[in-house]
Amino acid sequence: MIDRRSAGILMHPTSLPGPYGIGDIGPAAYEFLDFLKNTGAGLWQILPLGPTGYGNSPYAELSSFAGNPLLISPDLLREEGLLIDTDFFGIPDFSQHRVDFDLVIPWKSDLLTRAAGRFFKDAAFRGAEYSRFLEEESWWLEDYVLYTALRRSFLNRAEGPESWDTDIRLREESALKKWRRLLEEELETGRVIQYFFYRQWKRLKSYAAECGVEIIGDVPIFVAPDSADVWTWPDNFMLGEEGRPMAVAGVPPDYFSETGQMWGNPLYNWEYLKNDDFRWWKTRIDAVLSRVDWIRIDHFRGFQAFWRIPADAETAMEGEWVEAPGGEFFADLLKSRGDLPVIAEDLGVITEEVDNLRREFSFPGMRVLQFAFEFDQNGCFNGNHQFLPHNYEANTVVYTGTHDNDTTAGWYNSCDDTIRDVVRRYLARDDHDIVWDFIRMALSSNAGFALIPLQDILTLGTEDRMNTPSTVGPENWSFRFRKEQLTSIVGDRLREMLELYGRARTIRAGSGGLV
Repeated sequence: MIDRRSAGILMHPTSLPGPYGIGDIGPAAYEFLDFLKNTGAGLWQILPLGPTGYGNSPYAELSSFAGNPLLISPDLLREEGLLIDTDFFGIPDFSQHRVDFDLVIPWKSDLLTRAAGRFFKDAAFRGAEYSRFLEEESWWLEDYVLYTALRRSFLNRAEGPESWDTDIRLREESALKKWRRLLEEELETGRVIQYFFYRQWKRLKSYAAECGVEIIGDVPIFVAPDSADVWTWPDNFMLGEEGRPMAVAGVPPDYFSETGQMWGNPLYNWEYLKNDDFRWWKTRIDAVLSRVDWIRIDHFRGFQAFWRIPADAETAMEGEWVEAPGGEFFADLLKSRGDLPVIAEDLGVITEEVDNLRREFSFPGMRVLQFAFEFDQNGCFNGNHQFLPHNYEANTVVYTGTHDNDTTAGWYNSCDDTIRDVVRRYLARDDHDIVWDFIRMALSSNAGFALIPLQDILTLGTEDRMNTPSTVGPENWSFRFRKEQLTSIVGDRLREMLELYGRARTIRAGSGGLV
């Protein structure tokens, strides 16, 4: 439950500036935390931190427990002597505006492999911390590194383990031993690379705490079909005899798609999970909370009921709602762990039952300003719309938009005149500064937390949105900003607004000027 007013920025580390084609958790991440500290912002929301597979989506992780190697900082490895100057000769001409995953992945993978090689050659790099990491994380690490090595051996087949040789797909002990022996060197490299991520993230998280910034992480409710989770723990999922999903996850028609979204994720075998004391889910929540301060559960409504779509369906419209034991799970979780810093993503088709589940455990819900200015089928504007700021409860998180929305500038420019008119009347302002008027609307609201996508802080247009749901392409998940865009003028403006609406962590002496 939110018990204070705070605000921050929504931005995934891949969007940070830097010379290596993709943002990472090195120097630029520390500079971003300094920016948040200096503005008085107390929150940094990120997307899932796991390694990405097909489509490069953070919501299609290869593991619910591993870290994304692409986020590892080469600069920090060079400071330790794990990389040397010659490793950086011939750096590709990376874009500073977009992540070119096809160019970044092979280059950075080779770089990390070199660093792992030096780690093993020099015993000075290895110590008690590495041994402790291997011991404490072996329960997921060993299967994950074997899984990723097998993916490479089987040519990264997009279908995942269901297309592998039968013996290893079904995890026969003889096959596991054989492949672990054949891939021993790759497994060692994989362990070290995960250690690099673990160590760098731990250091960044500590610095965030020093800056007074809490990190909001993200837990996708479903896992990818091509993931170590499905291969390692198949009993947790509704799979057929051949290891293929019998039905897949998605949502019916909603804000983002007229025919719904067919995600393709395998569905949970909730009966098995319940009989196992929800052990896998509890472990997953604990693992994420060891890295962040809050977690946003993506598609929270899936804990009350999930949209089951036949595996051979053409669109998500062919699905049906099936109840899930979310109430039992959260009650059990709270009993053993106490208060949970959880934000429930309750967008889309939300029923009274879903809302009751969220309220039962005092989880804050989400409100998105772009969804507030809608007209009903009779062409009437509804002033009681739950997403309008004057209707918010304090235990709420407000966004101008999310990673799945257009930027506010892009959204407003695409609106028809009727919607623009009601927006202007609601704000009692013209639209010369519409993006910052939306930021003001979020910050001035009664919502406990206010999160603003970095694209809105920088007043960027549609070309800089993070993701377009129900599409797969090079523009998705590839947004980056340049260091010079995050100016002191932008920081000062945000600082003054946070102070004005009581969201700054500290108030500067003598402040009080209006924005």
